[in-house]
Amino acid sequence: MSEHQNVEWKERWRDEYLKWICGFANAEGGVLVIGRNDKGVAIGVKNAEILLEELPNKVRDVLGIMVAVNLLIEKGKELIEIRVEPYPSPISYKGEYHYRSGSTKQELKGAALHRFLVRKQGRHWDDAPVPGFDASDCSRDAFQLFKARAAKSGRVSEQALHDGDESLLENLQLRDGQYLKRAATLLFFDKPERHVAGAYIKIGFFVTDDDLRYQDEIHGNLFGQVEKVLEIMFSKYLKAYISYEGLQRVETFLFPYPAVREALLNTVVHKDYSSGVPIQISVYDDRIVLWNSGQLPQDWTIERLLGKHPSDPYNPLIAGAFFRAGYIESWGRGIEKINSECREHDIPAPDFDYGLSGLMLTFRANPRRLKEMLDEKVGEKVGEKLTANQQCILDLLIQHPKMAATEMADIVGISKRKIEENIAKLKKMDRLKRVGPAKGGHWVVLVNNEL
Repeated sequence: MSEHQNVEWKERWRDEYLKWICGFANAEGGVLVIGRNDKGVAIGVKNAEILLEELPNKVRDVLGIMVAVNLLIEKGKELIEIRVEPYPSPISYKGEYHYRSGSTKQELKGAALHRFLVRKQGRHWDDAPVPGFDASDCSRDAFQLFKARAAKSGRVSEQALHDGDESLLENLQLRDGQYLKRAATLLFFDKPERHVAGAYIKIGFFVTDDDLRYQDEIHGNLFGQVEKVLEIMFSKYLKAYISYEGLQRVETFLFPYPAVREALLNTVVHKDYSSGVPIQISVYDDRIVLWNSGQLPQDWTIERLLGKHPSDPYNPLIAGAFFRAGYIESWGRGIEKINSECREHDIPAPDFDYGLSGLMLTFRANPRRLKEMLDEKVGEKVGEKLTANQQCILDLLIQHPKMAATEMADIVGISKRKIEENIAKLKKMDRLKRVGPAKGGHWVVLVNNEL
């Protein structure tokens, strides 16, 4: 026997335990047992008959709800059992709102209380109306991206895709009378931060936790943010290890694209946008960390997030739009898909850390493949020592053959002119070769003067 989400034990009755009853009523219901200690041992109560008579009235008068109060006999000891049903409307204890989460009771305040009250009204954060925002403010590019994706997914009728933007917004349930909803400002507006603070994504490359080398901020509508983050991660931030199939050079990233994509989509769809803090992605040589501040819906556990128990999405309108555009397949399958892709890629399933500050998901590289990649440093000819900047340039071009000099300058930390001077020296040293024109071509790094 143990205390859990729906069971609490107390040795004797105190009126402050009305808060626990309030917490059960606001969550999924539960049972409060009086006369049992923290170890689950029945010690009994001395005033069982009085409690049987007084407690129902006390709960009714203070909380305004009805509960079942029962007498239990266990090993000759009298216990009082208080059974609390979940209530569809919010229940307060003297103006305070309490909530049962896991095996603890929390008092809801601030943003958490606002989210709770909204959900108890049968609404979600993303379906609140936004005065002063209409279809003319939406991005043409966002509509086109959605329509192109939705046409491929087949989850939106051709008629809806051709009836115009207003009709599409109605079809996606993004209108509330004369107003569009919050979800529309995130999905189809290129400057969502005007309405929702922190509605963007930060990504940075770290050598160590306190050594940030370069970073980017991705703004715009949510569809565009997902597309841009994936593009920049796999073109600039993530390294690949090199193998050969015959004469064919093969680059394989340390992390599987489908798993990273699914993790990003889950982070965007389930983010607590009321937190006002952007999604943060930290990339290291050996791991990727996706972090989202804020808290899960109050009736979620980490098990529900991981797909072990079915649950509705946190932002159902945002999730619905991503689903109908074909970005996500179905509720509750994202984590399963991520784990499956990681197994196929021979890396461990990601770690989840859900604490008070938010949710963190961490991918870790295969140590053997990481070592192989790090050992593939470009060889040096005797008497021709490479400078640190030259080595850095070669390392960058091994991973990203089309990287521009301006971008290399930002990463290496020297001017574009210096980058070009070093490239010219590397070409003379037969370490670097240009294939194709200045625009549209790419660089090939030579190892021991060979391709």
